[in-house]
Amino acid sequence: MNTHRITRPAAWTSLALAMATPTLHAEPTPTVVVTATRSPQALADTISDTISISAEQIATSAAGSIIDLLQRQRGIEIARNGGSGTNATVFLRGANSNQNVVLVDGVRIGSSTTGAANWSAIPLSAIDHIEIVFGPLSSLYGADAIGGVIQIFTRKGQGAATLTASAGYGTDNTRAGEAAISGSLQGFSYAISAGKEKSDGFSATRPGSSSYNADKDGYDRQNAAARLSYEWAAGQEIGTQLMHGSLSSQYDNGPTPFDVRSIADINSVAFYSHNQLLPNWQSAVQIAQTRDDGSTYSSAAASGYSKINTKQTSWSWQNDIMLDRDVLQLLLERRKEEVETNGFQLINPQRYTNSVAASYNARRGEQLFNASVRRDRSIYGAKNTGAFGYGYFFSPALSASASYGTSFRAPTFNELYYPGYGNPANKPELGKNSEVGLHYGASGSTASVTYYHNRLTDLMVNINPCPYGTAEYKFGCAYNVNHALLQGVTLAASQQIGAFTFSANADWQDPKDETSGKQLARRSKQHGNLAADYDGGGWKAGAEVVLSGDRFDDAANKYRLPGYGLLNLYASYRLNRDWSALARWNNVADKQYDLARNYATPMGKVYVALRYGYQ
Repeated sequence: MNTHRITRPAAWTSLALAMATPTLHAEPTPTVVVTATRSPQALADTISDTISISAEQIATSAAGSIIDLLQRQRGIEIARNGGSGTNATVFLRGANSNQNVVLVDGVRIGSSTTGAANWSAIPLSAIDHIEIVFGPLSSLYGADAIGGVIQIFTRKGQGAATLTASAGYGTDNTRAGEAAISGSLQGFSYAISAGKEKSDGFSATRPGSSSYNADKDGYDRQNAAARLSYEWAAGQEIGTQLMHGSLSSQYDNGPTPFDVRSIADINSVAFYSHNQLLPNWQSAVQIAQTRDDGSTYSSAAASGYSKINTKQTSWSWQNDIMLDRDVLQLLLERRKEEVETNGFQLINPQRYTNSVAASYNARRGEQLFNASVRRDRSIYGAKNTGAFGYGYFFSPALSASASYGTSFRAPTFNELYYPGYGNPANKPELGKNSEVGLHYGASGSTASVTYYHNRLTDLMVNINPCPYGTAEYKFGCAYNVNHALLQGVTLAASQQIGAFTFSANADWQDPKDETSGKQLARRSKQHGNLAADYDGGGWKAGAEVVLSGDRFDDAANKYRLPGYGLLNLYASYRLNRDWSALARWNNVADKQYDLARNYATPMGKVYVALRYGYQ
């Protein structure tokens, strides 16, 4: 019997427990996650392969961006066209960025034209903790959840008023500062934060690029976030959540004195009401809107300015009904997407998606069960998805899991309507995933192994010559033609020995385009991480190694990107009760490596910071 199971509390305030330091299974204080089932659940009781990155882990890591933080997690690879302010792609188990869903406090973000989130504009300083769930979750979250879901949680106020602040400086004249205040009083809860980071950067391209310019490509990132709520009676809460991220970044477009740059703005606002309608019935209503606005300035001429703005407005009503210790979840959702551009006109600048879903989570002794079904209807037709999972505890420390699920990715506005490229007849990509896992956790030791097999059909590719055969598609088009297979094994382990914690993870995968027989672009067959951490009370220090095998930069597998290994060091020291100092040294060996062909990556970088109020 798993002695560390918790029952779901009536109120959603239990989500605060998710800040506890996670392990894979048995732990003194259970970590609570919500993304795997859309409701609070002990991490030990999740059947889906799930990672929780706590506030403490984020603070200790001294990561320069959310991309740097994600790169150190199992099952994740990244590609980036230059430094921290440039375009980045996040792969989950080999699935592309537009095959994964990104949420901020339950609100979907991302561009409706590319289908992907703008990772470089998401502010790390506004984040409290992160949950990553691997595997198909379309039956819970709808379109695009083929590889998994990454949910970002901003800070939430609790207890007495608390002020935190930090300021730091590093290589490339990087300077950053942030401040936050949070707390709660007589039913009111508040958390407000703001931050700014600016860097001179380095040249984003190398001499082999046709866009090469030797000048430095800096960036200026600003952010603000707020969560305000009021519990006007037991189990009755209303609130609002806001997040703003703005990024102005320079990029290379060949030798030119003009300040070539792009500006990205992400804005998210949500209003919600959580209500205990009956002792066993929890209702959650949410109205939200996100904007992903992007502009580029490639020359001084008017033709050098372009913009693509997307807006998503969503309405959802989720009902969690307790049936003894089981949970029946019923969900209604509606999402409206709108696109505004200059320079060209989309055939259809908006679309609606209407969804209905149900799931059931149960436990019987040592056994866990969950099942979910969902139907999404939009202009691309109706799609039904489903999933089933089973888990069994051999002991409180050792468990096994197995699951099967279907998923789909909706064609983007570009793939449907972009002049000379899209076609309204394009269909969604479809996925079918099976996986099994084994997990162990006890007395400072954790270990897990997961095998997954995710087959994709109707994969959308850029095909040239275009089979439509008309003059407007002379440069190729988006077309449902390929099949792909994402399969692999993920291993993770950690061991605590006194004040030291040693951890490692490794992925062996085969992300393959089955139609062409080629390896999917920018995805390796092996990658992993090693880390050693020391916690001496006042002193904390650690070292990590990021490893990746070789990859190809293109779908044809013509250009090979060599494998690499990076060593990073970090340390923090508590000066007194309120003040602490932190230092991080990335890429200690000053190693040149490639994440994208002809694009530069950071050499050795040092960053130091002084912090107030962090625990």
